[in-house]
Amino acid sequence: MSEPIIAPRELHGKRLLGYIIGGFGFSLTNMLSGVFVFQYYVYTINLNSLLVSIGLAIQLIIAALCSILWGVIIDNKKPGKFGKRRPYLFYGLPIWVVTSILLWLPPWYCPKNNSMFWPTAIYFWIIIIINPIAGTSVIMAHASMFPEQSQTEENRQKIASSGTILLIIASILGLLVPLVVQSLLPDPENIKWWDSSGKIVLFYIPLIGTTFAIFALFCVVITFFSVDESFHKATLEAEVEKVSISMIFHQMIIPAKDKKFRKFMAVGLFNGVSGRLVGLIIIPFLIFVLKFRGTDYFIYVFVSFTCKFGWYYFWKKISERQALIKAFSLCIAFSVITSFLELFFLIEILSFEFKIALFIISYGTVLGSMYAFGLFNGPVYSALVYEAAAKIEPETENLDEAVSSISGAYTGLLTFMASVGPAIASLLLGFILMGSNQENSEILTICLASTGIFYLIALLYLRQIKLDKSISEIKTISIESKEILPPPE
Repeated sequence: MSEPIIAPRELHGKRLLGYIIGGFGFSLTNMLSGVFVFQYYVYTINLNSLLVSIGLAIQLIIAALCSILWGVIIDNKKPGKFGKRRPYLFYGLPIWVVTSILLWLPPWYCPKNNSMFWPTAIYFWIIIIINPIAGTSVIMAHASMFPEQSQTEENRQKIASSGTILLIIASILGLLVPLVVQSLLPDPENIKWWDSSGKIVLFYIPLIGTTFAIFALFCVVITFFSVDESFHKATLEAEVEKVSISMIFHQMIIPAKDKKFRKFMAVGLFNGVSGRLVGLIIIPFLIFVLKFRGTDYFIYVFVSFTCKFGWYYFWKKISERQALIKAFSLCIAFSVITSFLELFFLIEILSFEFKIALFIISYGTVLGSMYAFGLFNGPVYSALVYEAAAKIEPETENLDEAVSSISGAYTGLLTFMASVGPAIASLLLGFILMGSNQENSEILTICLASTGIFYLIALLYLRQIKLDKSISEIKTISIESKEILPPPE
């Protein structure tokens, strides 16, 4: 007798919104720290840029390692009453929320003549290390659900599209709010904690950070109650191998041996370098290169909003008409070209109006294309995971078990490589911006334009990936029904 089947699982309506809202809350909080924590500790708390960059690099490496460990642990968890991955949305959440708040509340500020003040540095390092240890358990549970919750290419693209829109909104809000604070400063070039402008920063930024962290808490709770892992009940009573160190390394080897996935990890690594440079350098660039003051900062908000959404819809249309890899390649290629246009900012005689026009064309395109990457990363990742699962279980049409067993390992290793890139970028920037260099317009411009080099390397790796025939319809076994059923609403 043929095995009963159900239609592929998909996310729609409230369940889709509930799933992506968790990522939105996390992204909003992490976006604030990603773009402003360097600015906050170096330019206001007065901590040496090298010490800050070391902390940021350690944070990213810890996050990468924990991503692998959490990914494999979650993969090997026996499904329980609340599912397999859902409980991990809550395990590290309280600690992550608390450390996300304490990050903005250092008990000591660095003295005027001593930016290498160790009590502040150690406090910063401790908080910045604990935060990802707890946070990655939530992130990995959320990310590794994706291939299981959505099994069709069309639905994955829909989720990726919706998630990218929320990511863009998070990125705009994450930088908009501190820029509003920046616009209130009487002297934005002098914002140390002892300056009047610095005191304004010290009041508003911790308040904003606390608000974002609490909002993220509610978003993750919504995700927990929105996703359905009842399909795991078929294996509820099955024996699950206990997690061991050897098992963890064994499962990490699976994606590491996947040639296509290695190339995709390289894409994530070099895109990560560029993205981190853009995030860390933008506020100093606005202050010391474009010389923004007061309401000038709202020019950036306008550029951010229009370019992110404009390029997002442009690349969405391209993705609908072109093959996935080809469309992704074009997106990165645009970033390569426009990144190098930023070198024109080295010409000092340019008028303010011309600089703004150049900023919109160059940085606006880079920013918009970068936030469109989400349209491609998720579908490419899912396709590669399903290709790998099909090789593991070539004789079955039910890929659920195979995907479930490797999804976390693939997600963890990909996240690791994507974290190594930003860690490298943080260290490079920390070395470069020591001392007076942090206010040098030429150095800031070259750092921003250098993102084109890393985007180019990512593009070269991406062009080497050839996807197998898309798995657009996946049949999964139902032990309760003998007819084809629609996916759960």
